[in-house]
Amino acid sequence: MSAAQVAGIKPIRRALLSVTDKTGLVDFAKVLSSHGVELISTGGTARALRDAGLTVKDVSDLTGFPEMLDGRVKTLHPFVHGGLLYIRGNAEHEAAVAAHHIQPIDMVVVNLYAFEKTAAQPGVAFGHLIENIDIGGPSMVRSAAKNFEDVAIVTRASDYPALSEELKSNNGALGRETRWRLAKQAFATTSAYDTAIANTLDQISAAPEPSQPASPESNAFPASLRINMSLSQSLRYGENPHQRAALYSDGSGLGIAGATQLQGKELSYNNLVDLDACWELAQEFDSPAVIIVKHTNPCGGATGSSVLEAYQKALACDPVSAFGGVIGINRPVDAEAAAEIAKLFVEAIAAPSFTPEARERFAAKKNLRLVEVRPAPQRPVVKNVSGGLLLQDADTGRVTEDELKVVTWRPPSPEELRALIFAWRVCKHVKSNAIVYARDGQTVGIGAGQMSRVDAAKFGAQKAVLSLKGTVAASDAFFPFPDGLEAVAAAGATAVIQPGGSVKDDDVIAAADRLGLAMVFTGIRHFRH
Repeated sequence: MSAAQVAGIKPIRRALLSVTDKTGLVDFAKVLSSHGVELISTGGTARALRDAGLTVKDVSDLTGFPEMLDGRVKTLHPFVHGGLLYIRGNAEHEAAVAAHHIQPIDMVVVNLYAFEKTAAQPGVAFGHLIENIDIGGPSMVRSAAKNFEDVAIVTRASDYPALSEELKSNNGALGRETRWRLAKQAFATTSAYDTAIANTLDQISAAPEPSQPASPESNAFPASLRINMSLSQSLRYGENPHQRAALYSDGSGLGIAGATQLQGKELSYNNLVDLDACWELAQEFDSPAVIIVKHTNPCGGATGSSVLEAYQKALACDPVSAFGGVIGINRPVDAEAAAEIAKLFVEAIAAPSFTPEARERFAAKKNLRLVEVRPAPQRPVVKNVSGGLLLQDADTGRVTEDELKVVTWRPPSPEELRALIFAWRVCKHVKSNAIVYARDGQTVGIGAGQMSRVDAAKFGAQKAVLSLKGTVAASDAFFPFPDGLEAVAAAGATAVIQPGGSVKDDDVIAAADRLGLAMVFTGIRHFRH
């Protein structure tokens, strides 16, 4: 060990522990005690430590003041913050603490009131919400983190095992590098905590009475956009090798960001983007669904009585584009489906789970990434623009059969109607301009990302491997002229679903009647840029 490393090690002689989450607390406190560390604590934390047989000094005995104001004031005292903030070895600081009988505190173990958990409770009273804003905890965290040269601040129970080992190795002391790491975590903790409070309160326009529910305004965007995510994974590169990239998550363990990777190479930036696209589309369906995505656009999607059937139908749409694609599945994957999927080169598969037999089937494909995903609630969508960010609601729009408006003389048949609803749900997830040809439960041709709707209709037909005769077509936005509709009819579609709303709607409807098409309006558009 170098002289610099030795100089950076500081012994822990006195520690203040005050935690809401007591996971692992007693074991860590026992480690501290075994190294002769004096334990100081408050309220429920002190009781938990005493119940475990540990000797604990109350903060009130340290400060000479009792906890007061319903616990609002416990640690806000010079004997606490002076003990944390004074610089050891600074003659002026040493003289000041000696004159005022302030003793050093070398470690703080703190986690904060569970504000977010409280805010998430339905109908939580405004007064209860406010009381769950921690004051003393963040103050101690910041004081200890600021003085990391002399003080260790511990805000995560997950750090207890590693710290216990280091204390053991260094005879009750911690190194400067560890204290610096803990300090950075501490400031991230207070930043996230303040962000959660600010975001929650920002949605409450007028403060209700303490006993009234703290109900947010669901339609209000925050006055300031505060985003707090933790680094989950540094990625090899971004969309291209010359771009750096990383994955950040909200810590919920939900969605693609919180997925569990079961096998395969490290997920890439593009894998994650494609996995999110196919996973979100698969969630649109109640029956077993399989979505195959290439470069964020579906190149095949289907529902079926089983995952196997849905996969076979999805693959049949465009087997060439499916090569090297990413697959999203909304049901557990069994051995039968796995055996069939394993025949195709696939980059990654997202599903709620994989049976042991399915995992055994996939095990031979060492590079295939398998990820288990738990659905996440949809949140507002954020996109970068130069100099700022755009924020919008997630596109949760859906239509039912009863909400469709038949605008042609011929209504769609029951079979066409089912196919139209299916095509519409897929079309919602295709880049604009988009045309999707489908049968009931199966895509047949997908025209994605074209600059004109006529081109989208023609491209979708050109991509079709299966017969287009008797299919239906979905358009993500209205047909501005009859030519796009005529291209759809020429491809073999017999029914169309589109939002409507063009100034040329009458002309488009007349063209549909002339061509013998059934057409319905949704009244809702699904642009995707």
